[in-house]
Amino acid sequence: MRKVSYLIWPVVTGILAALLILQLYPQLVTPPVTTVEIREAASIDTPAAIGSGVVSYADAVDRAAPAVVNIYTRTLVRQPINPLLNDPFFRKFFNAEQLPQRERIESSLGSGVILNEQGYVVTNNHVISGADSIVVALRDGREAVAEVVGLDPETDLAVLKIDLDDLPSITLASDELRIGDVALAIGNPFGVGQTVTMGIISATGRNRLGLSTYEDFIQTDAAINPGNSGGALIDAYGNLIGINTAIFSKSGGSQGIGFAIPSTLASQVMQDLISHGRVIRGWLGIEIQELTPRLAESFGVGDRTGLIIAGIFRNGPAHQAGLQPGDVLLQIAGEAVTTSRKAMNRIARFKPGDKVELGILRNGHEMSLNATIGERPQTRN
Repeated sequence: MRKVSYLIWPVVTGILAALLILQLYPQLVTPPVTTVEIREAASIDTPAAIGSGVVSYADAVDRAAPAVVNIYTRTLVRQPINPLLNDPFFRKFFNAEQLPQRERIESSLGSGVILNEQGYVVTNNHVISGADSIVVALRDGREAVAEVVGLDPETDLAVLKIDLDDLPSITLASDELRIGDVALAIGNPFGVGQTVTMGIISATGRNRLGLSTYEDFIQTDAAINPGNSGGALIDAYGNLIGINTAIFSKSGGSQGIGFAIPSTLASQVMQDLISHGRVIRGWLGIEIQELTPRLAESFGVGDRTGLIIAGIFRNGPAHQAGLQPGDVLLQIAGEAVTTSRKAMNRIARFKPGDKVELGILRNGHEMSLNATIGERPQTRN
């Protein structure tokens, strides 16, 4: 009995010590916490979430889609029956008009947008260029043969005219675009029928793409594919913001980089083509070169921006105003010159006959010249 009492006291003492240690240091038996608690932020009420439930752009599409049309073109192509006759060396020994030829029809498709109820349709120049017949098909099933009102290869725009009653039309967006705005592309990709794709405005003012002379493109990641050319790029309310024109692609399909001509530019071109049969642009008759830092140092321009006058068209507006090759163009009508593209667009917006003050740098001295804007010669299509 005495031996048992000797064993009980050490056990009781150990248990009491263990309880005391666990009370003071509970982390010794509790595993460490390895997860992080995430609390969901309170939702922010937006106009769409307050009254519309699930966000949808169906109303915008219903408003704009009837004015987007499919365009089908046919072109008659004549080719010599003998492939050897395609060689210029052999052709010079024969009269080309008397050679037996094979005829075939080439068909292509694109899209267009009805801009007013009178039946004027705007599309891309490359969609209908060289076509022998053009058919416009509306979403409601009606079709009409289109008449070419005018072409403007320098912006890759064209205006057609169809004669149908009760035509739908689209409204132009009035607000300035912001990068990140929702954009919807409507067109006829690959001829599958009218299709709507969604993205955002990725950038504005894109140029130097080599697509046309006057470039001021909207960039979007809304899917644009072959057949979408000439179709509508609309905002979330169904207003026209651009004419889909081109894509950047290595595979031929959409890679999320598409370009559209702003609707404001398309409207201006359409009005000129309808009123005058051509687009009237201002012209100075100069060839300009970008001013690199090394050239700026050699011309004594300093930290100012400008463009070098590399050439002058004889008897053109600039020549008559006294500009000389080697002058540095600093200002146009009081506005500083930054890039050749912006300068060319700035000059094009003037009307023939307008008086414009040009600020230049010649032999290190600043001076002003007054020029009378002329009309830019038409580019042959």
